[in-house]
Amino acid sequence: MPVDDSHLGESWALSPDSRRPLPELIEQKLREQIIGGTLKAGDRLPTEPELARKLDVARSSLRTALQRLQLQGIVEVRRGLGWYVRRTDLAAVEEHLEGRLAARQFVQTDLLEVRIALETTAASLAAVRAGDGELDELAKLNRRYQRAPVDDVQEVIESDEEFHSALMRASHNELLEQMYQVLVPGLQDCKRHAHPSREVHIRSANEHEQIIWFLRRHDEVGAKSAMTTHLLGLYNDLTTDDSKARATLNTYVGVSDNPIWNPRR
Repeated sequence: MPVDDSHLGESWALSPDSRRPLPELIEQKLREQIIGGTLKAGDRLPTEPELARKLDVARSSLRTALQRLQLQGIVEVRRGLGWYVRRTDLAAVEEHLEGRLAARQFVQTDLLEVRIALETTAASLAAVRAGDGELDELAKLNRRYQRAPVDDVQEVIESDEEFHSALMRASHNELLEQMYQVLVPGLQDCKRHAHPSREVHIRSANEHEQIIWFLRRHDEVGAKSAMTTHLLGLYNDLTTDDSKARATLNTYVGVSDNPIWNPRR
């Protein structure tokens, strides 16, 4: 059932905590509405445009917050109907894998290693399954990432995530894509603390281009290798755990005598 929020007034106002990322503030506000009983299990949330207007935020930030709550099993999206409250027992959320991920209960190294495993597999699949339209969309999204000002951290993160999410969709493996989406909130936190320089930003955009280059040539090995190299950059920058050996290119790609790109294919 839809939510009658005409009486709520300022209750949708976000916390003025400028130190926290906007999606986290939105997530907190929606949690408060659920805990306070304003939103109950089975209730339909206002539409995304309505919620964005009430919260005075961009829809991209709102969608990130909703995805966080979705991964925790608190809300769900019903195709063609909108977002609904799935559960109000928030105390039990962290018992589930999604809740543990959303609560950042795994170390960065583990998170990034799983990300590399999922995305490199997706890149290989996209090389043999993605259509021309999907590849054109990836190129368009990378141009958005290239244009993002380095000092606009939120735009850098969102444009980068749009590119990687589109690549996951291009794998045409729904389960693989859903597994990746579980990692997204934690990955965004990793990127937020990376503070890339202009040189790193340019390098990352160029690596996106290289991945697309291999995808257009339907080269699974080349696409997987290019994606691994790309993701290992962030992994090596952020990994501080010296208690176990770090992953390398060979960990995910392995040694092959075949050329990375065979022009006769």
